[in-house]
Amino acid sequence: MAAFVGSSVSVFVGDRSVLSCSRAGRRVSQSGRRAVATPVTMSFAAGVFEKSNPYADELKATARYISQRGRGILASDESNSTTGKRLAIVDLENEEVNRRDWRELLYTAPDLGNYISGAIMFEETLYQKAADGTPFVDILKDQGIFPGIKVDTGLTALPRTDAETATTGLDGLPDRCAAYYKQGARFAKWRAVLRIGDGCPSDAAIIENCHALARYAQISQAAGLVPIVEPEVLLDGDHDIDRTAYETEKVLSYTFRFLNEYDVCLDAILLKPNMINPGGDYPTPPTPQEVASYTLRTMLRGVPGAVPGIHFLSGGMSDAEATENLNLLNTIEGSERAPWSLTFSYGRALQIAVLKTWAGKPENKEKAQTLLTALAKANSQAQLGKFEGEHPSPEAKTRNWQPLRLV
Repeated sequence: MAAFVGSSVSVFVGDRSVLSCSRAGRRVSQSGRRAVATPVTMSFAAGVFEKSNPYADELKATARYISQRGRGILASDESNSTTGKRLAIVDLENEEVNRRDWRELLYTAPDLGNYISGAIMFEETLYQKAADGTPFVDILKDQGIFPGIKVDTGLTALPRTDAETATTGLDGLPDRCAAYYKQGARFAKWRAVLRIGDGCPSDAAIIENCHALARYAQISQAAGLVPIVEPEVLLDGDHDIDRTAYETEKVLSYTFRFLNEYDVCLDAILLKPNMINPGGDYPTPPTPQEVASYTLRTMLRGVPGAVPGIHFLSGGMSDAEATENLNLLNTIEGSERAPWSLTFSYGRALQIAVLKTWAGKPENKEKAQTLLTALAKANSQAQLGKFEGEHPSPEAKTRNWQPLRLV
């Protein structure tokens, strides 16, 4: 075994050098004896993804389709436990039939496919059928909406940190992804969560979560699923908007470093980050112009142009804020330089008002579906920078908070 001192560095996979660089210096054995300097050259295997992944063209086409202008993602991947908490808002029991009826209302909303290009589903929902026996997957496809699947299994405490978390779900993931693709899913989602606080996010939390995101993305692409990479920096706390911007930029830097380490094809992923807001307990609310400006700057600094779409999450924002901020993001000075689609992957901002309108009553279904389509249209217009007028949500200014829950 030998070490290189002041001379060269090599990275090996098996017996193949995948990255080597050389500088003037000498090679020294572990016994300390001088050895002959060995010249090394830099070498990269070009086009590996396109040549080795049979889904390469399909993955890129799917990512482009989902991130097309004027459309976004309906995030309906809440676990059964979280869905139960949502249903409790309208006094419905957390039963399979109620969960099915709720998702059926969402997926069968008339004209939803004009504004939504993908829908993230929970595992139960991916295999469910509507009351008339039609698989949800087929209902979505008939609307021009790609079915997606949440593949992580939740959050767990990260030992020896200040209440930081890691995301679970890598065990058995290759087999699950293969089964999801067979069922009709064409993209996947994995959520990592980083919190801002005294010493947080720690390097340990960032490295753990970004490594898991990259490994998940690699596995997903191998199975034909476009990975949504979601490194969420939470809005909990009293930090200012500059702190959020700094920590988000740092997390994005690590995220793409690990994606590159694992040879993930950036043309065939989608990114789902947070917008740049101050902490929810910060005393001075930001203006939409501040949110848009900080968010655009952070994305331009941290996201490679090869990524087709950035699909922002709506957590912590009101329905109106989610739409107005997205609209400004696509009209503010500098947005014309954005190489990716700046669009949405909203859950609460598309669902909570609809759920309350429905309230589990069949006679309210049509009204609730009309509201869902109106909300989707409003955010579609915002993606195009054309939203104006009154927001369609009856609770437009109410912020949608959800407590962090561990496995």
